[in-house]
Amino acid sequence: MDTPEQPQIYLITPPTITLSTFPDQLARVLDGAEIACIRLALAGGDEDAIARAADACREVAHSRDVALVISNHVLLAQRLGLDGVHLDDAARSVRAARKELGTDAIVGSFCGISNHDGMSSGEAGADYVAFGPVGASTLGDGSTAEHDLFQWWSEVIEVPVVAEGGLTPDLIRDLSPCVDFFGIGDEIWSQDDPLTALKALTDAM
Repeated sequence: MDTPEQPQIYLITPPTITLSTFPDQLARVLDGAEIACIRLALAGGDEDAIARAADACREVAHSRDVALVISNHVLLAQRLGLDGVHLDDAARSVRAARKELGTDAIVGSFCGISNHDGMSSGEAGADYVAFGPVGASTLGDGSTAEHDLFQWWSEVIEVPVVAEGGLTPDLIRDLSPCVDFFGIGDEIWSQDDPLTALKALTDAM
């Protein structure tokens, strides 16, 4: 995941997806917008359901040369031929995931609003660190990651940073100079036309 001047889009799937429709929806978004990476962020622990969803999304993503990572399931990432894992427990699992998946895999870490956790994740070998939510969101305890955190991170730390959770055009405009990726999920999947919703957000960069 490179870090160009303008932030890239890191797509996050809904927590539940309908296999009969979502892969086509995903394909339409990938064909209509430049996407750097996709996170399969499924709720629940049904291994078969997650595996079926991963297989369908991997086919869509890899046929378009887009990386696909999965939230937390390190062993499934390996077994299903995915590109890596996104960890929700800050720095705690980064070393173990890196050891399990090897140097070529993507290992990302969600660190809420804590730059300390972010630095620990980077030191442990994370490829990127995600902070959020940045806007009104149900993530975490309602605290939001402020502009100053991203500003400081971009000036001091080399590890790429993702802003996610409750993104709006105004927030994207404000944060574009100091983030590498925008993690966009519910902001578009909750709309009738996800691609149009995505373009409304990316136009604000």
